[in-house]
Order: sequence, then C-alpha cells, then structure tokens
Amino acid sequence: MSSFIRFLVKNRVLNFPLFRRYLTMRFFLIMALNMQTTIIVYWVYVLTHDVATVGLLGLFEAVPAIGFSLFSGYFVDRHEKRSIILFCVFAYLLLSAGYLSLSATSMASLPFETVHLIYAGIFLGGSLRAFFSPSAFSLVGLLVPRKHYANAGTWNSTSWQMGAIAGPLLAGFLIAAIGISASLGVALCFILVALVLIWRIPKQVILSKEKEPILESLREGLRFVFRTQIILAALALDMFAVLFGGATALLPAFVHTVLKLPPGTEEIAFGWLRAAPGIGAVITFFVIANKPLKTRPGPKLLFCVAGFGASIIVFGLSKSFILSMAMLILSGAFDAVSVVIRGTILQVYTPDAVRGRVSAVNTMFVSSSNELGEVESGFTAKWMGTVPAVIFGGCMTIIVAGITWFSTPKMRSLKLEPPEET
Repeated sequence: MSSFIRFLVKNRVLNFPLFRRYLTMRFFLIMALNMQTTIIVYWVYVLTHDVATVGLLGLFEAVPAIGFSLFSGYFVDRHEKRSIILFCVFAYLLLSAGYLSLSATSMASLPFETVHLIYAGIFLGGSLRAFFSPSAFSLVGLLVPRKHYANAGTWNSTSWQMGAIAGPLLAGFLIAAIGISASLGVALCFILVALVLIWRIPKQVILSKEKEPILESLREGLRFVFRTQIILAALALDMFAVLFGGATALLPAFVHTVLKLPPGTEEIAFGWLRAAPGIGAVITFFVIANKPLKTRPGPKLLFCVAGFGASIIVFGLSKSFILSMAMLILSGAFDAVSVVIRGTILQVYTPDAVRGRVSAVNTMFVSSSNELGEVESGFTAKWMGTVPAVIFGGCMTIIVAGITWFSTPKMRSLKLEPPEET
C-alpha cells in the first residue's frame, strides 16, 4: 500500500484537484457508457442472433460522430468546454432513460422494431460524442500546466480504460443476475454521478475568440493535421489497426458458438471478454505512468500495433476461454502503448487555439474507427464466417504496421519531447 501511495505522490499531475475531479467524472461516465453498450450489444444479439445486425450498431454511432466532428471542433474552440461537457452528460442521462424505458416495455415480440429504436438511440449517442470528445480533450489542457500534459494524458487514458474494464464486467454479471432492464438502470445511476461531478468543476476560460469564417476554421484544423506528418501517421496507423483488428462486435457469437461454454455462463463470459482489453490496457498505463516512454517510442508503437494484430489472430484461432481471455488482455496492453503515444503527441504539439478542431479530426480518424471496425467485423463474419473474419482482421493490422514502418521514416525516429513554453 505504501509503495502505491508513493507512486501516486510521484505523479504530481494528481495534485491538481480539478483534474482529479475530471478523472473521476470520466471514469464514471465511461464505465456507464461501456456498461450500456455491452448490454445493448448483448440485447440486440439475443433479439436477432445476427452478427451483421449487431455490427450495424457501430455504423449508427460512427456516422454522426464523423459527420459532426469538424463542426463540433469549431464550436468547442469558441465556447466554454465545461458547459459543453455538462450538456452532453445530461443528454446521455436522458438517452439512458430512454433505453431503460424501451427495455421495460418488453418488446421481445417485436425484435426488429426494438432494434430500430435502439439504432436511433445509438445515432443520438454518436452525435453527442462528436461534441463530448473534443470538449474533454480541450478541458484537460485547461486543468493542468503544459509541462504535465504527457502525464495527464496517461492518467486521462487510464481513467477511460478503468471505466472500460468495470463497465463490461458489471454488465456481464448484472445481465446474468438481474436482467437487461435493471442493468440499464444501474448504468443510468452512474451517469447521474458523472453529471454531479462535472457540475462541480468551475467554468474555464475561452482561449479562441476571434471571429473566423467557419469553413476557413474547419480547413485550418485539417491543414494542421495533414501538414504535420507525424500526427497524420499516428492517427492513420491507429485508425487502420482498430478498424481491422476490432472483434468486439463478434464476442456474443464467440461465447455462444465458438468457445462452447457451459449453459448459463455465456453472459458472464461475455462480460469478461469485453473487459479483457481494458484490463491489459490499465496494467500497461500504470507501468507507463511510472516509467514513461522516453526512448524509441516510434519503433515501440509499430511493434505494439503488430503485436496487437498477432494477439487478435491467436484469439480467433482459440477454442479455450482462458486463452481467448489472455489474448484479449494482451491486445489491450499493446493497444495502450498506441493510445499513450498518440495522446501525448496531440496534447504536446497541438496549439491551444486549435485543440478542439484537431481533437475533432482525431475523432474522425480514430475514435469512430472502433465503431466502423464493428461494422467491418460484422459483415466480414457474415461473408466468411466468425473465426476467419477475426483472423483476417489481425493479419491486416500487421500489414498496416509494416507499411507504416517503410512509408513513414519520421515514425521510426519519433521523439516525445515537448517544445519549450513561450
């Protein structure tokens, strides 16, 4: 315990009370949203027994997240960030209440009508994320000094991944214990906690107030990313790795048809498998927080992307729950390195005045690739089978890492040293 306390004290970024409050809010919100997503994925699969229908959930979230991203970045750069987050969390609360109401109406006899309403809710959630993600990214830069950005980025990712672990685990156990509807009610309560926490963070200053035409402003965010080769390469690498390597949409099919689990254990197994990448990521984040990535981060990034692909291939081949769980934990550990390096690059080298717009481009490139990866997994599984689809995705991820190694020399010599403050 004493060593853990010393570890926390060593991370001085945790001495800022508003940042700690933000991390706690982020944990509860991400835990609740991951709980909700896990429950909905399982709910839709139980209603339809169709992996393509489950995969479409990702499409309905990704389309608005991408479509609104550029405008949301412009909007966030010119408005107070905490207020935007407060509005988004309140809207998430209302949306969660809608899911709870839908599940309580017992529309099992109308599965496709229920699924269509769920798609509508997922679309609204994707729209909210287009504004929440750049607002949260920008708010971090206002709560801690610039010299702590790298460490703050690691803790920011850690709070996200801890929520991503707890949410699916709780969802799996709660579905088995109290059913889908009551589980959605628990998720709603966690969102309410997040709402109280963000409400207790004061409003922050607005750094960009100039009246720039919206189209020119949007182009500036894109230009910054595309003229900064290392940012563009990092975003593209992560986007394609997640796009091809994502297997979360297929987990219900794995627990029901591939792993041959004892009857009655599928829900809990699904929760563990859904949480497994987050477990590996959190372990890695704590290691990185104590031993930052200072040497050869570029080669480490490419190695870990390839390792992520390899672990997904073994997961696809596995018929053992223990081996499958281990491979997903390993995939999360590899993916965490990419998250930390990419997040550090964005925080350190993005000017304050364009943070919202650059984060919006990041949402287009990376955040939505998780959902698009679910779509890709669902349809390739429908076309070539569940196991071949996962193996194909892992192979493509390794190929993407190899192409990046040879096509982007700056990635091989990447440094994460922040520029001097002015």
